[in-house]
Amino acid sequence: MLARLQSAIGRYDLIEQMVLLPEPKKPFSKRASKAKSVNLIVAYDASPNSHTALDIAFWIAHQTRLATNAQVTVQAVYVVEQNPSNQYPDIFSLSKNQMPLECPVSDVSKSVTLVLTQPKLTAIALHQQRESLTPIKQADKILWQARTLAEEWQGGFQSHLRFGCITTEVRKVVESEAADILFLGCKSVNHSMIERLGANFPCAVLGIPSAIDE
Repeated sequence: MLARLQSAIGRYDLIEQMVLLPEPKKPFSKRASKAKSVNLIVAYDASPNSHTALDIAFWIAHQTRLATNAQVTVQAVYVVEQNPSNQYPDIFSLSKNQMPLECPVSDVSKSVTLVLTQPKLTAIALHQQRESLTPIKQADKILWQARTLAEEWQGGFQSHLRFGCITTEVRKVVESEAADILFLGCKSVNHSMIERLGANFPCAVLGIPSAIDE
């Protein structure tokens, strides 16, 4: 794949620039069983570098389909990070500090109080819901950008939205989809993302060539 990319661009140093983690050694039987389909995963967050990585993945997928007639699917993964500071509220459960929408009423005086305060409680709850949905709206917009680019290439495409640690969730997708290559918007093996992925990653990891700025 990279050899074809080098030939098309006219640069013959792309392999050493782009391979951040080499392909792990696999039994020959597993290689043969996957020969008819290829899965390319891209860690995508709509940044310029990740957009370049996605574009390169689509180009490689297109050229591979033309050369081999293999089924090639590009999959974009966007991870919403969840950290201890609760920057993104848990959208699947109510916060411990969230005011309830319904209050138990045991007498008439409490009923009157509930009627007077209910609009305020509802407004607070709706505001909290809007805040909690902000990461989802952002994620939807980011993955929509990836899908739009996929339509231009007219190839197989899937998208994944995950929550948690970026490296952990990306690895889960790579393993579940039996990915052949993971594309990152990194230009160096010294990037912190490469260190966190670890040396025993289940597939080859490619970055974007530094020569792209030249």
